[in-house]
Amino acid sequence: MELALALDLGGTKVEAALVDATGLVVPGSRFRAATGADASRTALVSAIGQVLESALASLPHSSRLLGAGIGCAGPVDLAAGTTAPLNLPALADYPLRALVEGLLPEARVSMALDGLCIALAEHWVGAGRDVSSLLGMVVSTGVGGGLIVQGRPMRGGTGNAGHIGQIEVAGFTPEGTAGDPAMLESLASGPNAVAWARGEGWTGRTGEELAAAAAEGDRVARAAIERSARAVGRAIASATALCDVDLVVIGGGFSRVSPDYLDLVRASRDLATTPAFVRRAAIVPTGLGPDGPLVGAAALIHRALSD
Repeated sequence: MELALALDLGGTKVEAALVDATGLVVPGSRFRAATGADASRTALVSAIGQVLESALASLPHSSRLLGAGIGCAGPVDLAAGTTAPLNLPALADYPLRALVEGLLPEARVSMALDGLCIALAEHWVGAGRDVSSLLGMVVSTGVGGGLIVQGRPMRGGTGNAGHIGQIEVAGFTPEGTAGDPAMLESLASGPNAVAWARGEGWTGRTGEELAAAAAEGDRVARAAIERSARAVGRAIASATALCDVDLVVIGGGFSRVSPDYLDLVRASRDLATTPAFVRRAAIVPTGLGPDGPLVGAAALIHRALSD
C-alpha cells in the first residue's frame, strides 16, 4: 500500500495522518493537537512535531511512504518553504517545510496553502470530481480558499493564489475603510462574527454559542450569521467574475453555524449580480467533511505522482 503523510496546520489545531492512493485516511493514523493565537512558537512547533511523529509511528510495515504533503494557513512563501499564519502570529516566517524534511530526509515533501489543499481534495475525491474549474473555501477560525482552473491548481507567484479571505468586500465597513477591517476574513470568520455580535450587545463567546442562540431566536446572533454569509456571497461574486469557475465548494465549522448558511451565501452572491456566468456556479457543501484538509495535503503527493 502506497501512502502519503498529510499535515494540516490551522488556527485552532494541527493534524497529521496517513492517506492512501484513493484519498482515504488510514484508520488509527490520525493525530491532533491544539494550536491557537496565544500559543508560543515553542509550543506550536512541539505540537506539529508531536502529530507528525505519531502519524509516522502508525505506518503499516507492509506499506511504502511516498512523501509528505503540507497544507497550512497563510500567507505562505513556497520558494522559502515558510508560513506566516495570520491566526498563529508566533509562527511568522516559520520554516515549516524544513521541519518536515528533517523528519523525512529521504522523502518528497510538498507544501501548499490550506485553501488550495481543500480545492485539491474536492477535485480529487469530493464534490468537484466532475468539474474542470472550482473554488474551494473554508469558513472557520479563518477564511481561506484555493482555485483549480481548467484542471490545474493555481498557486501564484508566492503560493497564495485563491486566498479569498484576504480580498476586500464592500458595504460592511464605514466609508473609506480599507485593508484588514474590510477583508472577508475580518467580516465572516467564526471569531470575527462572534466579535461583531458582542459589539452589538450579545454576551456569548463562541461560534457554538452563537449558533445555539440564533437557533433559539436571538436577533443579534442571527444577524451576525447573516452578515457573515452575505460577506462570503459577495466575495464569491467577485471571485467567480474573475475566474469563471464551474463550482464553489465550502467547508469549515462556521459554514455549518446555521442550516441555511449556504442558502444565505447563494442569495448574497446573486444579489444585484447581473452577468449569468457569475451566477452559474453551484455553491455546495464539502463532500469530504473534516477529512478534506488532510486529503488535500495528501493530494500534493499522490496526484503529483500520478499526473
